[in-house]
Amino acid sequence: MSIETDMKKFLPMNTFKEIPTPKPDAKEIVGLVKEKGRIAGYQLSNDQMVTKEEGIAMARQGEIRGVGIASRKGNPYLRSLPDENQNNNLGNLPSVTKGQINQLR
Repeated sequence: MSIETDMKKFLPMNTFKEIPTPKPDAKEIVGLVKEKGRIAGYQLSNDQMVTKEEGIAMARQGEIRGVGIASRKGNPYLRSLPDENQNNNLGNLPSVTKGQINQLR
């Protein structure tokens, strides 16, 4: 690998405040719950819906795989860990509105 390739992989990882180690039974985020266009929560691979704050707490405990915790203006949020697969990036996942979830309950 070239130095340039190594730097491209390192720089995105440098933006994370925390990269938790997932447990063997950790879930994956398969969808985004949005409210007014902003991420309010996550749909997990077991169909569980969690708030943004619950998702961050679960990731810290190793219960969600494939994400790290970054911070913007002091506010933590989840980001996909960089890999070669663009399809699993959080921004590429399907989304539902909070209202749609409430209708399903």
